[in-house]
Amino acid sequence: MPRDALANPVALPVLGALLEQPMHPYQLATTLADRGVPVNRGTVYDTVDALARAGWIEPRPAEQAGTRPQRTPYALTEDGRDELVRRLDNQIRTPRREFTEFLGAVSHIGVLGPARAAEALSERAGRLADLMEDDHRRLDEALAGGSVPRLFVIEAEYVLTLMQAERDWVLALADEIRAGDLTWPSPPAVT
Repeated sequence: MPRDALANPVALPVLGALLEQPMHPYQLATTLADRGVPVNRGTVYDTVDALARAGWIEPRPAEQAGTRPQRTPYALTEDGRDELVRRLDNQIRTPRREFTEFLGAVSHIGVLGPARAAEALSERAGRLADLMEDDHRRLDEALAGGSVPRLFVIEAEYVLTLMQAERDWVLALADEIRAGDLTWPSPPAVT
């Protein structure tokens, strides 16, 4: 199977979740969504199918709970574990420029005009502060009493660090705009 069919970014979190325990695709979709991975069930089902064809996961005997439909859980194979390790190692070692929705919006912020841009940036900073407060609270709860090893929550620390850096930059840019230190071109003439 060509690796291109397995290039979906959902493949890594699916392999990682199956490292913990066998799961059926619906359970995988729920688990990933609970962890903040933006997925839809169709993508998870397609990814599970591709991973199974590649031999990285394998079906287990179907299960049925009560009146729910019969579901087939999948388990990670040794080849799948090797692929998970390979992908993790590569992604941790190799920085990539990731194009986020916010980066796309910032690249066109001039369209808003100075007042609206500064207002939008300030509102974003406030919303980031709210998110960070909530994430800090949940992280503190997870670490309280030592029941969760810090290694299991370092991704939350990383996200908080990124949000703090983004908030600092957004506030500084809004201040720059309000002070008139960021020049704004005149709008093009309409012909």
